[in-house]
Amino acid sequence: MDRRPRFRRIAITSLVPAVALFIGLGMASTATASTSPAAQAAAVARAAIKNITAENPHSPTLKVHSRNTGIKGLSQVSSTNWSGYADTGSSFSHVAASWTEPTAASCSRRTTSLAAFWVGIDGYSSSSVEQDGTLIECYEGTAYYYDWWEIYPENDVQVENNVSPGDSITSVVTRSGSSYTMAVTDSTHSGDSFSTTQTYSGAADSSAEWIAEAPTGSSGVEPLTDFGTWNDTGSAVTEGSTAGTISSFTDDEITMDSSSGAVEAQPGALNSSGNAFSVAWKSS
Repeated sequence: MDRRPRFRRIAITSLVPAVALFIGLGMASTATASTSPAAQAAAVARAAIKNITAENPHSPTLKVHSRNTGIKGLSQVSSTNWSGYADTGSSFSHVAASWTEPTAASCSRRTTSLAAFWVGIDGYSSSSVEQDGTLIECYEGTAYYYDWWEIYPENDVQVENNVSPGDSITSVVTRSGSSYTMAVTDSTHSGDSFSTTQTYSGAADSSAEWIAEAPTGSSGVEPLTDFGTWNDTGSAVTEGSTAGTISSFTDDEITMDSSSGAVEAQPGALNSSGNAFSVAWKSS
């Protein structure tokens, strides 16, 4: 959703915001007199996501806190909109992970907030991104849950289906040449799954990510919905002809900090297999 993560101090050409939202409330006009108030509210909320996705991307900055020496090592970095892990390298062709869809702890009637969970190729060290996952939107006191995909800058976030908190989700992006297949499988409610294949020739294929994100709109980073904890499991990645886990390649651990330095989302350490971690919500 955010096409680029925003980091402090060291410019990285990407970390594109995964959820780029345009808020055009046009969908509300499609409601008829027979449409229930709940359905009308859901239509307006979904339209609001489109508005949020209309963000003009810019190069993020990155603050490096520590770096291990050696070919494969962990850098601890901070961003104003991403939290999780990213691998860097070349010719990435597959990234995947599974999770149980988190539940919004609370939703304010006064403030729209969002939290996106996704895997992707590119965006961390390039100006494009190919990604998919799920999204929580708190809108006028109600939480809405969706699955989505995006190839930036080719299109805005494409919301596909409603999902539910507690659903078992698997998110995959696979590249073959210049074709990208983005699929989200909801094992709990199979009808909410989707798969789409898109062609894009402008990708760098230089990174892979597993991210919890505060999406960005035209006015900046949106408030981060309190999602409790996001548990990313079964993380897999392929670089060139080598398949592995997050820790198989050069990986960075990303903490989401506010512009004032307050922690908003904190990743935990990778497990011993290097394929699972958690992100804890701390503040909006």
